[in-house]
Amino acid sequence: MLVRDLTDGQELDQVLLVRGVELRTKRDGAQFMKLALGDRTGQLTAIVWEGVAEMRELCVAGQPVHVRGRYEVHVRWGPQVALRSLAAAAPGSFAAEDLVDGPPRPADAMEAGVRELVATVQDEHLRALLESVLGPHTDTWELYRRAPAAKLYHQAYAHGLLEHSLTVAQGVALLASTFPGIDRDVAVAGALLHDIGKLDAYTADPAAIDLTDTGRLQGEIPLGYYRIRRAIENLPGFPPDTAQAVLHIILSHHGSLEHGSPVVPCTREAWLVHMIDNLGGKLGSFDRLEKSLAPGAAWSPFDRGVGASAYFGPITAEPQRRAA
Repeated sequence: MLVRDLTDGQELDQVLLVRGVELRTKRDGAQFMKLALGDRTGQLTAIVWEGVAEMRELCVAGQPVHVRGRYEVHVRWGPQVALRSLAAAAPGSFAAEDLVDGPPRPADAMEAGVRELVATVQDEHLRALLESVLGPHTDTWELYRRAPAAKLYHQAYAHGLLEHSLTVAQGVALLASTFPGIDRDVAVAGALLHDIGKLDAYTADPAAIDLTDTGRLQGEIPLGYYRIRRAIENLPGFPPDTAQAVLHIILSHHGSLEHGSPVVPCTREAWLVHMIDNLGGKLGSFDRLEKSLAPGAAWSPFDRGVGASAYFGPITAEPQRRAA
């Protein structure tokens, strides 16, 4: 069964993916292990109290394990499983596509979308920058193509960064012609590059997404700023004002200091990218919540990604009445 289909008190006997492992210490000095287990529809918590040393070799982030126990929904801690046993997942006992989520569109189609969008950039310097970072034969492109967009809240899967950056850039491109005074090329370039720091901030394994040491110590925004600044410095004759405009978008795209941006948006282009980036993240959270929605449910539990419970409407519409 998928995690979203489990009910409180149900016996569990199936393969789940290890999403995270935390080794902790009890007050008496003994160790225990907190596991995050899940599939493409949801996640739950399990605690290993005994045999921790042996289980550490089995429970590796990104690896499937056979889980036996009882599924419970704790009023405070949420979905969890009271473990009876953990074992290696036997070959053929699970389908990989049930365990790892992915984007709704093929990666090749999204790549074509990026190529089409880059081709519309008229500024030769910005187009050269985009080609140097996202060109099909660059080392950066393969990382960008495979990377997740987040650890949990939106597009937390392989090709998630590609999906998120493309949709944000497409939205920015459309709106740039609606509002006066916006430099479309700067806005589109900034949108495609705004999350480039995630290449260094997150691990590459889509089955066990986590922050890297570099991501924890420096943050995705500074990492993205320095990556694009180095790329600009390698392009002779790049206009300083254009460089500053793009780098400001990267630095300010979270929108506020409390959300991790070292500066707030101060240009039309930066505000546009921030707003569409925020919208893309929220709607990505709705996609995640809808996949994990229990059968017959119209509301999700409270979710930090949207700051509320998400509503997906009636499951079946009332039949239309014929006119008399």
